[in-house]
Amino acid sequence: MALITCKDLILGYEGKPIIGNLNFEVNDGDYLCILGENGAGKTTLMKNILGISKPIGGSIQFGEGMKQNEIGYIPQQSSAQRDFPATVYEVVLSGCLNSHGSIAFYNAKDKKKVESNLERLGILQLKKRSYRELSGGQQQRVLLARALCATKRVLFLDEPMAGLDPKATQDFYELLKSLNNEGITLVMISHDLRGVKENAKQVLHLENGETFYGNLSEYVGGEEHA
Repeated sequence: MALITCKDLILGYEGKPIIGNLNFEVNDGDYLCILGENGAGKTTLMKNILGISKPIGGSIQFGEGMKQNEIGYIPQQSSAQRDFPATVYEVVLSGCLNSHGSIAFYNAKDKKKVESNLERLGILQLKKRSYRELSGGQQQRVLLARALCATKRVLFLDEPMAGLDPKATQDFYELLKSLNNEGITLVMISHDLRGVKENAKQVLHLENGETFYGNLSEYVGGEEHA
């Protein structure tokens, strides 16, 4: 059974559809990349699965014991967010809040999880640094550590390579590949077609109301013969 199943999904703004009758699954261990032009509905789709927005029609179902609040999420960063005045440790610790429901406090287990994920991503030495003083690549690692504090199973990433230099981009792809190899399911919005071809396992392409969903080999093969 799939972790997430989207069936006959209709998405849009203010009741006006931009995506209709969308059907796809996210299975355990997938590395799904969502492609499409600006305005195609990629971020809207992700926000609907996360429960931030509601679909116009259709259904989003969670299986295999998966819960909506167990998805780790890295949104697109604004300039204000990049200048957030908190320490690395504080930013990562906030990723534990989802598991507490309405009780906003942290326990020893949360703090151990933060230390573990900082070490896992090679940024433990940055934990006392101000988030706003970090490079773009370091900030993305911090946000990834924060997302990992919210999940053991599924990560959603919205354009995580945006604004990164080539070295930081490659390093981040390697981190994601390592996490996927460990069993974490990845769903990533991207405009980086080359990076998708080198890393994804599955592709969902949204364009002008049309969709493609399938394995990377099927997508690349179709693209070559288009």
